[in-house]
Amino acid sequence: MFHRARRTPLIAATLAALVGGTTAATVTTTAHAAASGCRVQYTIGSQWSGGFSATVAVTNLGDAVTGWTVRWSFTAGQAVTQAWNATTTQSGTAVTAVNAAWNGPLATGGSTSFGFNGSWNNTANPVPASFTLNGVTCTGATTSPTATTSPTASPTATPSSSTPQTPPARTVRVFWLKPTDVAYDQRYPDGIAGVMREAQSFFRQQLGKTFTLNSPVVEAVDGLHDTSWYINNNCDPNGDRYACVIFNMQGELQQRYGLSNPDSRWLFVAEVSAEEAGKSGGGGQPGWVLLSGHDADGAAGKTEPMPRWYGGMVHELGHAFGLPDATSTDGTCMSASFYSYPNCTFSQTQKNGILNGPYGSFLS
Repeated sequence: MFHRARRTPLIAATLAALVGGTTAATVTTTAHAAASGCRVQYTIGSQWSGGFSATVAVTNLGDAVTGWTVRWSFTAGQAVTQAWNATTTQSGTAVTAVNAAWNGPLATGGSTSFGFNGSWNNTANPVPASFTLNGVTCTGATTSPTATTSPTASPTATPSSSTPQTPPARTVRVFWLKPTDVAYDQRYPDGIAGVMREAQSFFRQQLGKTFTLNSPVVEAVDGLHDTSWYINNNCDPNGDRYACVIFNMQGELQQRYGLSNPDSRWLFVAEVSAEEAGKSGGGGQPGWVLLSGHDADGAAGKTEPMPRWYGGMVHELGHAFGLPDATSTDGTCMSASFYSYPNCTFSQTQKNGILNGPYGSFLS
């Protein structure tokens, strides 16, 4: 059974008015040495009144390490309020991020990323000037200790040209499908990956085990058609057009990648950057989460604060793992309480339903 997504309250326009739209800034610093060095990319994915969301991508350019600690200092009173894929502490302006249990080892040239939500003063939110990795300053040169920063107004947008290998079975495969008339934007795979990692962490917190994501987390797919095709193909102009765009995406992915519905090999999350305003939507069904343009935009940090999209993904993954909607707003994430994420939970009955459901064996 396909469960339609509960649509969000229309607060994005209010947020845009408060902060004059979202911002995205990156700073890249690099260092090269005989046995140590690093590159850090700091991206502000979304920003709203009093809060913002950022991602920190770390590349180890030196010898392999078994664990990492990244440090930086804020200069305008910002504070980290919540983090994922790292444990963060803050003393005054100084922030320390330490690897999680699963992402500590970094080979030479290896990369990892973590994200956080933070607070700011609504006046200035500058990018940190420098970072260190395991005590080594990322300076951008081998001969100068002075950090070099290069802020820009938009995130890096360079898609990988390599063909990804088929991910291992019993994992969650995540797709972002880009129609032919939509420009590639790295915020989408990065943002969707961040949402998935947050949901992964929430499942572990609630269930004591969680699902496995792949590397890369998101498979970016160049669609075969333009936006209009995904909206209108096989869609009655006078009928219910809610699911047309997501079912067209699903059909293309099934055909191109040999996927089934449901599929015993993987559980799928698929998002498409196409939507008919006020009509298209998304939802979940056993084995699949299918989401349209406004969810992809939200994950990319273009609309509402990130907790709304975290809660929405947890809700739809509940459907993918076999849960129905709650019958009332009862504080569980399978009800409208997911809008209050992280202040929602799975009930014991829902936990049992996931663990004993068709994809419960995917959790570890």
